[in-house]
Amino acid sequence: MDIRLKRAYEPPSASDGARILVDRLWPRGVRKEALKLTLWCKDIAPSPALRQWFDHRADRFDEFAARYRAELAANPTATAVLRDQLAHGRVTLVYAARDPQINQAVVLRDWLRTHAKG
Repeated sequence: MDIRLKRAYEPPSASDGARILVDRLWPRGVRKEALKLTLWCKDIAPSPALRQWFDHRADRFDEFAARYRAELAANPTATAVLRDQLAHGRVTLVYAARDPQINQAVVLRDWLRTHAKG
């Protein structure tokens, strides 16, 4: 399963495969054309309440990840879209968060690697 992560502020590459924005909100200051997205999966993003609670605080990341995994498990329609894309090859999950290690795309990638097989 070939899943990559890339910030929305990094330039797209031909090697990205399907580029899927996994944020509920559009990245600030980025034009739609600049992202060269295949899809924007708003529904796969953490709920607004969870996103606001997390606030990208490192001390809350483990709890955020657990809560987000529960949301993913309860959202088969949104995860099915990503599973379908993965069946066709490389997928790059595009996100806007500043921290490349503490964000929802990291949790989503790991969840997909565990649950999207088959």
